This record gives sequence, structure tokens and C-alpha cells, in this order.
Amino acid sequence: MVRVKLLCVGKLKESFYRAAVAEYEKRLRAYCAPEITELAEERLSDAPSRAEIDAALSREAAALRRHIPARAYTVVLSPEGKKCDSAGVAKLLSTAEIAGGGTVVFIIGSSFGLDPAIKREADLLLSMSDMTFPHHLARVMLLEQIYRGFSIRAGGKYDK
Repeated sequence: MVRVKLLCVGKLKESFYRAAVAEYEKRLRAYCAPEITELAEERLSDAPSRAEIDAALSREAAALRRHIPARAYTVVLSPEGKKCDSAGVAKLLSTAEIAGGGTVVFIIGSSFGLDPAIKREADLLLSMSDMTFPHHLARVMLLEQIYRGFSIRAGGKYDK
């Protein structure tokens, strides 16, 4: 069974986001072994300098790397990434499953984004939209699209 791992910088605080994430984790278990890892977002001053932000992103990148399994296919959510529809997500899951030896890792950065090195090291940069979403909502939306992708692959009715 394919292993789908979400690495998220920042913790979900709101109960409605946690409930939505739990629902999609439960649904995904029919198709894959989902795993969500929350990593602490680096604390910054109220008005951080660019150097302070860059140093924080570098530390977050080091923490992320410790959670990426060897050979995993890595997808980073990024505004400059590739856009695809739900059928494209289904195809992405198939490609990633094979290329990643059965493990696909999705990475969602902090409110300041991700270290550029993490983006360069990824197998794919994926954009959810030209719109900007809160990171917590993006996590729910990503889980829903992963679930929809697996449902499409299985010929299910969820996508109808």
C-alpha cells in the first residue's frame, strides 16, 4: 500500500480544521497509509528582517529533511509550481508511487514559505491556485485532493 506523508510546518489550532483533517485521514486509509507530521514553525520577531526569515527557513528546511524518507517522491506546495486538475492529481499519485518506491511526501511550508533549497530538492513543485490560502486550509484542501485522486484512480463515485 502506498504511503502518503504530509510534512507541515506549523500546527493546526482550530478544531474545525483538525476535524476536517481527521475526516480525510480516515477516508484515505481505504487507499493508502496516510501520515501527517507537524513541525514547529520557527519563532520570529514581530518585524523580522530578511536575514532572520532566511535563517528561520533554513532551520525549518533542516527539520523537514529529517522527515523525508530516502527514495520518496517529494511534492512541495509552492505558488510558482505546476497547476493540475483532480485527474492530474490522480496521475501524479500514480507516478509518485512508482518513482518514490511507494512513498509520496507532500510538504507545506510556514507562513513565510519554504527555504529555496527544499524547493530545488523536490521532485515536483505543485501550486493549488493563483489565489492565496491560509496554510491550515491548504492542508485540508490538499488532503481532499489526494483523497479525490485516489478515488479517481479506483473508479469511485466521489469525483462525480
